[in-house]
Amino acid sequence: MTNILLLSTGAIIGIVVAVVLVLVLVIAVAAWYISAYNKLQRLKNLVEEGWHTIEVQLKKRYDLIPNLVETVKGYAKHESGTLEAVIAARNAAMTATGDGKIEAENALNGTLKSLFALKEAYPELKANTNFLDLQNQLKGIENEIASARRYYNGTVKELNTRIDIFPSSIVARRMRLEKRSYFEIENAEERNAPQVKF
Repeated sequence: MTNILLLSTGAIIGIVVAVVLVLVLVIAVAAWYISAYNKLQRLKNLVEEGWHTIEVQLKKRYDLIPNLVETVKGYAKHESGTLEAVIAARNAAMTATGDGKIEAENALNGTLKSLFALKEAYPELKANTNFLDLQNQLKGIENEIASARRYYNGTVKELNTRIDIFPSSIVARRMRLEKRSYFEIENAEERNAPQVKF
């Protein structure tokens, strides 16, 4: 009887140890899953924050462009094609969404360069203080856009990496996360902000 009691006590201890090990393993996996989920959620939020920061800077630029165009209109009355192209590109960029937003911004950058090229044909425009002030404001906004773009692309890189690597890719799939596109300028010439020097 003592042998049976010892055997059943040993079996009970073995079962308890096995259950405790399984529970520890389940808790460890659950803790890892929660941690990975939270990290991916934070990264997703940072990417969205970065995109919204870019949109704020773009809005500032959209608001500045009509003032710039109006200032140029007074000096360059027969350059209406260039001015209309800038406004059309601005309007297209304002309404674009997703990856189309990046393409529309690239087109807007190109038309702004043609707008600034007009100052060479109109020396009195170069001396206009309102025009100079608007150019300086645009230059500042372009720098803020570049900074916001770097932040956004950095967070996109981290999120995309986490989506790709194992084991966090398992959690990303369950969250239905998709890789995000970088905010890149496709044309090498357009990678620079519009020139505002004289």
